Amino acid sequence: MSHNTFGHLFRMTTFGESHGPAIGCVVDGCPALLPLTEADIQGFMDKRRPGQSKYTTQRREPDQVKILSGVFEDEAGTQVTTGTPICLMIENVDQRSKDYSDIKDKFRPGHADFTYLEKYGIRDYRGGGRSSARETATRVAAGAVARRVIAGMTVRGALVQMGPHKVSRANWDWGQVEQNPFFCPDAKAAEQWADYLDGVRKSGSSCGAVIELVASGVPTGLGAPIYGKLDQDMASAMMSINAVKGVEIGNGFGAAAISGEENADEIRMVDGERQFQSNHAGGVLGGISTGQDVVVRFAVKPTSSILAPRKTVDRFGEDTEIVTKGRHDPCVGIRAVPVGEAMMALVFADHLLRHRAQAGS
Repeated sequence: MSHNTFGHLFRMTTFGESHGPAIGCVVDGCPALLPLTEADIQGFMDKRRPGQSKYTTQRREPDQVKILSGVFEDEAGTQVTTGTPICLMIENVDQRSKDYSDIKDKFRPGHADFTYLEKYGIRDYRGGGRSSARETATRVAAGAVARRVIAGMTVRGALVQMGPHKVSRANWDWGQVEQNPFFCPDAKAAEQWADYLDGVRKSGSSCGAVIELVASGVPTGLGAPIYGKLDQDMASAMMSINAVKGVEIGNGFGAAAISGEENADEIRMVDGERQFQSNHAGGVLGGISTGQDVVVRFAVKPTSSILAPRKTVDRFGEDTEIVTKGRHDPCVGIRAVPVGEAMMALVFADHLLRHRAQAGS
């Protein structure tokens, strides 16, 4: 299986399966002398870790990350990167492969079972193997390393829609994101979502979500105007996340419903500096960052593993029905927030190094 690597100068290669002994990644291209310890990574791992509330899968994975290579103590005794490949490993400790034994010959609707078997002639039915969202834990680990590279930038994410229920922009408070189990910036919406998702969860169903990512402190000039657009790579990064079915930058699809006058980000001189009067473009023009906040949203489909019987076929070509048991997220979009943050950080780290290689600063 190819295409397990993401990035150009700052590269992440992930390995492992959902029900294997461990998952992990190798980060290559990281500059030397950046402070990095396991504790620096673990805080981000804990944001994505399963089993933290009744609203996520109850698989109990501590997601303790281990640094196997790429760091050493400098003269001051601080553990720093050496410029060599950084290998990060996360052990799987709570797999229940038996949960999948009843459906090992059936194709789960909405999952990659059918396509994997058609392409490779073999598939890991235990949670989907490489296609499992378990793999995204490795991205969060790599994203923590990327944040060291982009020091000075701030990458934040929030859930802005659960099912049909959206946040109110008037109630937006970044401080609320860490105060509820949904990474929701609107305290009132979070209360409503709790009741809504309780009903979804108890019925054995699932719902989708929309995540918004905002990067602040982004320097002007990241990206290239043709095949290395910053927003192009952001879209690719988000689409690589499991269950993501749509991405938009800035106004996104909303730009189609307004006029050119409304959509234009006018520029004025303020205290001797150019200043944009709005940010409909989401911080990117012509594939290059403007210095404004970069704003990305992505839509996550409802979790495909549900208890309601669904029609399907088995690998023998027979019609059948399937009920997917086991431990699954009723709204996979919740834990997609730290994954989206990680992918955004990875894109910025790569583009920052690419910019330095081309522009020299």
